[in-house]
Amino acid sequence: MERMVLVTGGTGYVGGRLIEALEARGARLRCLARAPEALRARVQPGTEVVAGDVLDRDALDRALAGVDTAFYLVHSMGATGDFADLDRQAATGFGEAAARAGVRRIIYLGGLGDSADDLSPHLRSRHETGALLRQGGVPVLELRASIVIGSGSLSFEMVRALTERLPVMICPRWVAIKAQPIAIDDVVAYLLEAIEIAIPGSRVFEIGGPDVVSYGDIMQEYARQRGLRRLMVPVPLLTPHLSSLWLGLVTPLYARVGRKLIRSIRNATVVRDDEALCAFHVRPAGLREAIARAIQPKPEALASNRWSDARSAGGVPPVRPRPATVTLCDERTLDVDAGAAAAFAPIRRIGGQRGWYAADLLWRLRGAMDLLAGGVGLRRGRRDPEWIRPGDALDFWRVESCVADRQLRLEAEMKLPGRAWLQFDVEPIDPHRSRIRQTATFETSGLWGRLYWYALLPLHAIVFSGMLRGIASRAVEPERNGTGSSRARRASQ
Repeated sequence: MERMVLVTGGTGYVGGRLIEALEARGARLRCLARAPEALRARVQPGTEVVAGDVLDRDALDRALAGVDTAFYLVHSMGATGDFADLDRQAATGFGEAAARAGVRRIIYLGGLGDSADDLSPHLRSRHETGALLRQGGVPVLELRASIVIGSGSLSFEMVRALTERLPVMICPRWVAIKAQPIAIDDVVAYLLEAIEIAIPGSRVFEIGGPDVVSYGDIMQEYARQRGLRRLMVPVPLLTPHLSSLWLGLVTPLYARVGRKLIRSIRNATVVRDDEALCAFHVRPAGLREAIARAIQPKPEALASNRWSDARSAGGVPPVRPRPATVTLCDERTLDVDAGAAAAFAPIRRIGGQRGWYAADLLWRLRGAMDLLAGGVGLRRGRRDPEWIRPGDALDFWRVESCVADRQLRLEAEMKLPGRAWLQFDVEPIDPHRSRIRQTATFETSGLWGRLYWYALLPLHAIVFSGMLRGIASRAVEPERNGTGSSRARRASQ
């Protein structure tokens, strides 16, 4: 029987690309996921998905049972607490569980950076994670990479957004720090070859493309290939905190991840030992080719993961027992002269560039307030303008569930004094009529949560009622369903 491969971090950017490559090879594959339903929507039917977290010993034992090779692709950079401590706990527990299960090899993707330097907290944690995995006793093949260039990657999307949106760029010191970027296809090629490569014991390999460049160089090359003229003005000082707020306003990065990323950019991330070129068959592409691939993705890449689709890129903490809360609700319904598929179509297209069908200025204002508070804001947009799947990031929401032509449920990831959901249900009345039910639910967290909800009640009347009317009007547009314009009749409010 073919040996089992386990992937952790499968909802992340690299993990999602790796799963696609393993499935294309017909690998016997298992994934560990905190949100199993979200991952099942992205993988092939033959891929096994185990519910659990790398901090959960029982879940690790279930996931690692019978596994030959385990990919460790998780990190806690998006966590609200001490991400380094969470990474220590996770790596220690995973290494011990792999030893109990008799795993042959762990493959870990870490970060470049000279240990002799004063490493940033992020890079120091990446190196420490590799060391803790090795302490478990299972051989660990650690690949250390710098900037990953690919459509949807965190670093590349930051470069893309800055270059596209700013004709004149104020460049702090970190823009000049040297790095050795590598294309996502080459990272995946290294990971795949690492499964079978004949290397005894534990080893660390540094991987990168042939070009040593700065973030500024990457921006200039991106601008050249896009035909953009950009002026870059260096400034001597710009703190990580101010830089992260600046990034949050002009790129899809929000302040918390931006601050941690910028702190890691203070260190050069270049290959100092090129032994990987001798041990592996991979010959990485240069910067020019890597960017050309990223800005002209293949059609199937549209369905691939983005960094913002990872749970670590959101603001929702891990599910845990909660104290008693008060649940508040806003429910509205409309009957429309459209079948279920036509009624659901504008619902599945909601958000991103299309907006929220009403009071878009208020939505943008709420997104800006969220960014200033260190939240995700609206900058993540959506993966695809037409289709949606569980686990997708959608502006400052996360798709919790999606049933075709029936239901869409979103969980809020903006900063809130509680937890919030927005759900749309479509109920067929007859083949040509449907009822759309829109429900906003808020679990308050103490007095502040209740004050927040009741203070926004006047805006709810504008936003929620307008959004439902906008959905209903689009459901009956002739170019959408071919039935001609019709009336949307209010059933209850």
